[in-house]
Amino acid sequence: MIHIQHCAARLPAQDLESARAWYADTLGLTPVEERPGGLRYLANGIEFVVYQSAGKSDGSFTQFAFTVADIEEAATTLRARGVKLEEYDTGPLVTRNGIAEIEGNYPSKGRGERACWFRDSEGNLIGMGEIVGSPQVSPRAGPHSVPPRSTGRR
Repeated sequence: MIHIQHCAARLPAQDLESARAWYADTLGLTPVEERPGGLRYLANGIEFVVYQSAGKSDGSFTQFAFTVADIEEAATTLRARGVKLEEYDTGPLVTRNGIAEIEGNYPSKGRGERACWFRDSEGNLIGMGEIVGSPQVSPRAGPHSVPPRSTGRR
């Protein structure tokens, strides 16, 4: 068995300085640590890294996601900063004004979610969600299974 001590998302960037500016100007984040070719961020205790890469994501899937207390307010702030929310109108996912109402969620995360998606300066697809309903603790999960509302959503 592998004993995993820590997990963190890795997001590729072909232009690391452009990505640094985008994360600062758009999300208000500055790196907590740097190394050649990499920027390490902490957002409410959750780590992610933006790294210099010759390749890039095709942007067809969510690479990183986080939760907010009020998605309408956060979406308004993002739009004011020039971010375009993705619109979906086919299949099971439909957005209205960039926000989807999602039925169901992991039991420890509430009963549903309101969510939107947008791209960073490098084309990485980022998700943002608001938990709907109170989390439920599974009898098998234990008391540390229900993270605070402000941690990552998936």
